Parts: sequence; C-alpha cells; structure tokens
Amino acid sequence: MKRFGLRVLAFCFALMIFGGGFLFAQQPPPEQQPANVAGKWTLYCKDPNGSTSSKFLELQQKGNVISGHFKGPNQSGGVEGTIDNQHLVVRTKTRDVLTFRGRVDGPRVEGVVQGNTYNGNFHDRGGTGSFQGERTN
Repeated sequence: MKRFGLRVLAFCFALMIFGGGFLFAQQPPPEQQPANVAGKWTLYCKDPNGSTSSKFLELQQKGNVISGHFKGPNQSGGVEGTIDNQHLVVRTKTRDVLTFRGRVDGPRVEGVVQGNTYNGNFHDRGGTGSFQGERTN
C-alpha cells in the first residue's frame, strides 16, 4: 500500500511539472478589437447594371454593432450592420435594400485598425456590384 501511495505521489508531481505548462499554454489569445469605422464614408460603386454611382454612409459604432444613415442616387434611409475584426457588413433600411460586404483597412492605433478604406461587393435586387470606399472625415 505504501508503494502505491508513492506512485500516486510521483505521478501527481510529474503531472504538475510536465502538465502544468500545458495548462498555461492553452490560454486563448486575447480578443482583437473591431476596426473603428465610425464616421462619414463615400463609396464609389460599379452597379450591377454596369453604370457607376457614388453612395454615402454615415456610421456610428458601439462595439461590433453598426448603425447610421445611407444616401444614394435614388433612395436614402437608415443602416444597420456588424463588424467582425475588419469585415464590415452594412444593410440599408430602404425600399430597395442594399447589402455592402467588405474589408476595412487603415493604420493601427493602439492595436485598433482605424478604417480609411472599405472595399468589397454589394447586393441589391438587380444583382451584385463592387465598390471602393474611403472615409471622408
């Protein structure tokens, strides 16, 4: 019985020495802050019908949640969306809903991307278009 107790004690000691590093090594990385996208944006769009247009977003941001206002050539209204790291999705609350999906890029300040550009695709009932956007303030 004494021998069994020594084996258990040796096993626990070895687990503490060798397995302890695994406990600390398995910590998840810190969560990355979403890019800062609050402000006014101009989107230069190639529309699904082949024409070009400019569209405007004014965005507010609370963490990962986006709200604001949209103005296009034929309609305007509110917007809602989300941001996951640098991937921004914005949907208009308009008669013909537009959904803008893309990546926000810009310099980092204290680890947070300060979005200066927003490029990607958008969808409306006519199909898919592309856009290049820039923050104007």
